[in-house]
Amino acid sequence: MIYFLTVNYYSTNLITKLINSLPSCHNDGYKIIIINNSPDDNSIYQLKNQSTIIIEAENNLGFGGGCNLGLQWIFAQNKQAIVWIINPDAYLPENTLEKARLFFDQYPELSILGTIIYTPEQKIWFAGGCFIPENGAISEVDLLTNNDTDYINCDWVSGCSLIINLKNFSECPLFDDAYFLYYEDFDFCRRYANKGYLIAITKQLHVIHQPSSITNRNIFKKIRYSTYSYLFTINRYTNKSIFTMKIILQIIKAVVGLIIKPQAALGKIYGIFDYMTNQQYH
Repeated sequence: MIYFLTVNYYSTNLITKLINSLPSCHNDGYKIIIINNSPDDNSIYQLKNQSTIIIEAENNLGFGGGCNLGLQWIFAQNKQAIVWIINPDAYLPENTLEKARLFFDQYPELSILGTIIYTPEQKIWFAGGCFIPENGAISEVDLLTNNDTDYINCDWVSGCSLIINLKNFSECPLFDDAYFLYYEDFDFCRRYANKGYLIAITKQLHVIHQPSSITNRNIFKKIRYSTYSYLFTINRYTNKSIFTMKIILQIIKAVVGLIIKPQAALGKIYGIFDYMTNQQYH
């Protein structure tokens, strides 16, 4: 059984497109789990049917928190399942479902798998993640274009399209709820890679993604959350000198940005402040 797990935040029209990209036959061995992070968004219930289950979050838990609610529900139902975490603003090409089943039949050793992600214009949006602890560089790199293997190991994959093979986990794999939005996928991959789980990316499976169609609704919040999560991540996975250098750089960018992009710069300032305040209480 494949469970598609997506988090709704006023995204009914986008999730409708995602559902329509899946086979219409309800006996096709998949279910769609929608975590409703916007409890007053009743329009999402028009999508409910025998293969689409909606779980109320009661309030906005963020991306990782919403995914955790779904992962725990799925793990309780079926510990052998494949869970495909997918953004509401992404959808699948034809025949993807059968390809996914065949892929995991062939490579059951993979625990966390990313897929190549294209924009609607067929440009590569994500094809692999790299991390260099020595300088704190968290980057996206194209590992797939010039590689003919079925998959390639990598440091992290995007939560926009992230597949978890539950049968490899004795306990339910979860995101760290310290993250509200951004970098929770990086942290998820690094924590489980450090425990010996295999993380990889493939171009045998792909999704189409409309970048930032949700988060760009509010630039201030987007930059605030991403700045906080970035600093939290750098502090967790690098050393003190690298972290100090990175936070100084963030402060400089925020000050310079006040003139060029004041909304984004304010978001960065608030994100830095959130992080510093949070550290005082821990």
